[in-house]
Formats: sequence, C-alpha cells, structure tokens
Amino acid sequence: MPFAFARTAFSLSCHGRIARHTCLCSNAFPMLAAITNRKRVAVVQKSLPRLRPGWAFARVRLAGICNTDIEILRGYHNFHGTLGHEFVGEVVSVGSAKDRDWIGRRVVGEINLACAGLGFRKPCRFCRRGIPTQCARRRVLGMIGHDGAFAEYLALPVVNLHRVPNHIPDEAAVFTEPLAAACEILEQVKIGEHRNAAVIGDGKLAQLIVRVLREAGLRVVMIGKHASKLRLARLADIATLKLPSSAARRPDVFSLTVEATGSSSGLILAQQITAPRGTLVLKSTFHGAANVETWPIVVKELTVIGSRCGPFPRALALLSSGRVDPQPLISRVFSLTDAAKAIRYAQGRGVMKVLLRPGSFGKEQFHLSFRSRHGE
Repeated sequence: MPFAFARTAFSLSCHGRIARHTCLCSNAFPMLAAITNRKRVAVVQKSLPRLRPGWAFARVRLAGICNTDIEILRGYHNFHGTLGHEFVGEVVSVGSAKDRDWIGRRVVGEINLACAGLGFRKPCRFCRRGIPTQCARRRVLGMIGHDGAFAEYLALPVVNLHRVPNHIPDEAAVFTEPLAAACEILEQVKIGEHRNAAVIGDGKLAQLIVRVLREAGLRVVMIGKHASKLRLARLADIATLKLPSSAARRPDVFSLTVEATGSSSGLILAQQITAPRGTLVLKSTFHGAANVETWPIVVKELTVIGSRCGPFPRALALLSSGRVDPQPLISRVFSLTDAAKAIRYAQGRGVMKVLLRPGSFGKEQFHLSFRSRHGE
C-alpha cells in the first residue's frame, strides 16, 4: 500500500497540529472533514472556517474524488489539511453585505485563490497578465494552503463562485471543475487546424476530454487499457483502441494528442503516435519523476502544451445544454464519514468517479450561530 488509512474522530483542541493546517477557522462549532496528514486520511471534527470580507461560506452537497487527491496522499504538493477540490454546494452565509444575493444559491467553485480573492490591493505580475490560475500568491482548494471540499462546509472568495442553473442536478454539477479542465484544451489549441485527435487514458478526466473534443467537431479516439472504461466511451459514440494492440501504437497518426493517463508511461506512447509538427497536450499530474526520453519531441518538432484548470462558464454551458452528460461515469456515492473507504474504493480496477455526500452534522448549529452573530 502506498499510504495508510485511519478513520477517527477527535476534537481540534486535543490535536493542535491540525489547527496549523486550518488557517481560516473559528472555534464556534465543529464540522466533519476528511484530512490528510503524513499520507494518512482521517475523518475528524474541525472548527468551521472563518469568513472574510468578500468570501462565502458553502455547505457541500457533493464532492468528487480525483486522481490528484490520491496523488496528494502519496506526497504530491506535501499538503496537510482537508482534501478535495471538486464540489457542488449551497451558499449559507457571506462575509460582506454586498454579496447577500449569493445566500441560498447552488454553486461550484474555481480552485485557485488568487490576488483578488485573497484581498491583495496590488496584484502580482501573473494576475496583472490575466492568468490568475498562475498567481504568485495562489492557494489551491484542497491542495496548497487552503482546506478543501471533503467537509461539510468550505469557504471561498465570492469571485471564485459560479451559480449552477436549477435544471443541472448535483450529480452532474459536481463534474464542473474537471470538465472545465477538459475545456481548457479548446482555449489553448487551435482546434480548427486539426481533423483528428487521440486521448491516451480511459479514466475520469480522459472520458470528459474525449466528449469535449468530439463536441468541438474532432474525430477523436480514446486509447486505453481497461475494457469496461473503453465501453463507457463507446456508449457515448466515441471510437476506442485497446492497448497493447498494434493499432493503438501506430506511429505518427494524430496531429493532436492528449496525454491523460495519470502516469508517466503515457508520455512515451503520446510522443510515438503524434505526427511530426503535431501538438501534444499534457494533462497528467502525478507524484514522482517521469523516466522518459524526450528526443522525439525535438526530432519530430512537436509542440508540447501543459494544460491545467479551465473555464467554468464553458463547462456549465455544456452541462446545461446536455451535450455532455457525465453522470454515467459515477461508480458509487459514499458518506463523508466513509471517506477513507471511498478513497480505497476509488483506486479499484474499473472504478470511475466516486463521490462523497456530507451529512447534516452541525448544520443546525451553524445556522443558529450565523443568526446570532448577524442579529437575525
């Protein structure tokens, strides 16, 4: 096992080391959260996040387990705190009167906390360039310096929030963040210059990417190892090739290739099947070094693009129109109290998206606390 699991419940005051990982908190009432510390995950009681001016406080309705969450437990980013960055929630309070219209709204949230949301009057050089996802001061929900969505409640700047149309169910809305990451490829690549594309990988993100590329008008092929996952793509009328067949390894076939395997092995195949002067988009994030020769990039004059977070409005538009329906990708929904079990299950062979559903622990306490603080 790459990491161990523990399922416990204890108070914040008894374990001060956790408090150091929750810089935005008050000690009014507890909530449940799934935290990581030293490659272990535990369900614990924590204090509610503290609201800042310009921030909102949301009750998490559903949260999704991503491969990045598993990589964090293996040491990626050396993060200690509440995991999770994919969620749909409901705003229950705000830190500024001007934002009161957000209360009661169902929302999803961008994961990068940049200068504007963090309250810096003078933006950093990257925010000035209009790329807040690369903010020099950024914190990242559930990854870098900010507690995440595997909890009953979370706090985010209002500028990070997007309203979810009423007709989009929670089970679809929870996919907004990874679907936006898939849409980012359309922002970075001139799709009109390509007629066909390959997506290497058959996991959760790869499934969204093939659907987005198909909706953009490309002939797209998914290349993967798992028959059950490839079947999901075919049910969505997407062509597939199964490794290690020779057809899946034909060299110089695709002018656009997206590597989304979540491991270093996919990069070797990606270089092989991309045509000379083609474009190779890298989507995988994993802990550790990739032992890969890069000379084919030079010899074939490939354009290599790193691709990360993407546009939430575009993702929500796809969900709203029904052109992309991610709900068939859901394998199972667990209670937040079973977060450790859920993360183990998410690593099983053939498993796709696993969701966490927080309960109502501390819900009434929070509303009473909010009314008393604000004189309601």
